[in-house]
Amino acid sequence: MIAVSRGQSSNQLGSAMGQRSHIRTPNSRVLIRVSFASSPQFIPCLIVKMVKLSTCLLLGASSALVSAAPAAAPEPVPVPASYAASYLTKRGNCTFSGSKGAASLLKSKTSCSTIVLSGLKVPAGTTLDLTGLNKGTTVIFKGVTTFGYEQWSGPLVSVSGTNINITQTPGSYLDGQGASYWDGKGGNGGKTKPKFFFAHKLISSTIDSLYIYNPPLQVFSINGAKNLTIRDVTIDAKAGNTSPLGHNTDGFDIGSSTGVKITGANVYNQDDCIAINSGTNITFSDCVCSGGHGLSIGSVGGRADNTVRNVKFQDCEIKNSQNGVRIKTSAGTNGTVSGISYSGITLESITNYGIIVTQSYNGKAGNPTNGVSIEKFTLNQINGTVKSTGTNIHIECGDGSCTNWAWSGVSVTGGKNSSCFNVPNGAFC
Repeated sequence: MIAVSRGQSSNQLGSAMGQRSHIRTPNSRVLIRVSFASSPQFIPCLIVKMVKLSTCLLLGASSALVSAAPAAAPEPVPVPASYAASYLTKRGNCTFSGSKGAASLLKSKTSCSTIVLSGLKVPAGTTLDLTGLNKGTTVIFKGVTTFGYEQWSGPLVSVSGTNINITQTPGSYLDGQGASYWDGKGGNGGKTKPKFFFAHKLISSTIDSLYIYNPPLQVFSINGAKNLTIRDVTIDAKAGNTSPLGHNTDGFDIGSSTGVKITGANVYNQDDCIAINSGTNITFSDCVCSGGHGLSIGSVGGRADNTVRNVKFQDCEIKNSQNGVRIKTSAGTNGTVSGISYSGITLESITNYGIIVTQSYNGKAGNPTNGVSIEKFTLNQINGTVKSTGTNIHIECGDGSCTNWAWSGVSVTGGKNSSCFNVPNGAFC
C-alpha cells in the first residue's frame, strides 16, 4: 500500500519515487495514474480525512512509481452527506406524544431503537402504524393512549417486525372508546366499528403487560405470526355487559400462525376469549375469561387455511360465559383439527354449554357434516358448573370424522343433559 499526501508537491513525490504520474481530484475522489514497467494504469484511491491531513490510500500498487500534480496547501475534504446518512447515523430513543405524535412516528420510526408513546392521541380514522419496525425495536406505551371516534374498520394499532418488544409503564392503558360504538350488533350491523390491534407478521417478538380498555370490536388479530409471546395482557370490556351492549369483542383471534404462546391473560368481553381459526403449536395458559364465549377452536373450514394442529389450553378459569370449552367446524367444508388438549380448566356459571363440539356450525343444528376431521382431542381435569338453563356437554360429530379422543377427570354439572351425535370412543355425553 502506498500513501500519497495531497499536501505534497509533484516534484517532492517525483523526487521521492523517481517517476511522474498525474492526480485528478474532483471533490473528494482521486484518480492516480501509476506507471508500471509494462504499461500505465489508473488506480482509484480513497481520501481519508485525519484531523487536518487528507491522505490518499492506494491498494495493490506495489512496484508502482507515483508522483502527483502540484496541489495547494492541505484543506479539509468534505464527507458526502449520503455517506454520513448511511454510516454515521445512530438509532436512539424517541418519544412521541399528543395529537401529532402518530404522524411524527410514521416519519421517524425506523430511526428509533426505543419508541416511547407518551399520552398519545391518535386522530380519528387513523391507524397507529408500528409496521415495518427495525429488528429489535422496543415500543413502550406510557400514560393513556386514546383514539378519536370515527366509524371505520380500523385497525387502531398495527405492528409488524422481528424481535419487537411491546410493553407499557405501570398504570398505562389503551382506550378504544368502545362505549361510543357499542350498539349490541358488533360486526353484524349498526355502526361500523374498528378492530383494535393487528399483530400481523410479527416474528420472534413479545407483547407484555398491555391493558386494553373498552375495545369497539375484536381486540388482537394475530395472523402470519411466528414465535410470538404475549404475557399478562388485560382486555377490559366489562362496561359492554350493560347497555349499550358490546358484541364481537373477541380477545384473541389467531390465524395462519405458529409458535404463539399467550400466558396470564385476563379477558372480560362479549365474544370468544380466544378463537383459533388456523395455526400450529399454540399455547394459551394461566388465564381468566369472563363474560364471553369461552376457549374456542374455530370456526374451522371455508377459509384459505383450514388446519389447526397442536394446541394446548392449560390452567384457565372460565366464568359467567356462554361456553367453556368449544370446538366448532363449519358445515359442508373441509379441514383438519388435530392434537387439541384442554387441561386444568375450571368452569363457573356457564349459561349455554360447558363443553360443546359441533360440526354443524353455520349449518342446520342436528345435521353435522364430516369434511373437517377432529382427531386426538384430549380433555383432562375439566370441572365446574353450568346454569340450570344451560347444557353440560353437547357433541355433534359427522359420520366417522371424530376419532382418537381421550377424556379423563371431566365433571361438568348443574345443567341439562344433551342428545348427542356420533360420540367417539374415549368421550361421553
